Amino acid sequence: MTSEPDARLLTEVGQRIRARRGTEGLTLDQLARLCGISGPALSLIETGKRDVRLTTLARIAAALRLPLEVLLAEGKEGREEGSPDVGEGYDLKGFL
Repeated sequence: MTSEPDARLLTEVGQRIRARRGTEGLTLDQLARLCGISGPALSLIETGKRDVRLTTLARIAAALRLPLEVLLAEGKEGREEGSPDVGEGYDLKGFL
């Protein structure tokens, strides 16, 4: 089962892919062919229902002429309330 933060990430990445595909004027099948995946697989990725492999995501980014980071970028709105700032360290008590 996918956790809520994971599901949100998959949905956001899928939305970025779909938006860029529309901007580029590509159909789902056209982008799928450029990436070497099936149309139904790409549809599942765009709707956040499939956890995409990093290598596949890199092929999608390349086909969309985007740096991979753009698809993965998380804006300030994606930051959870109470999340520590970068450099604050980690609480590993439950893992040791």
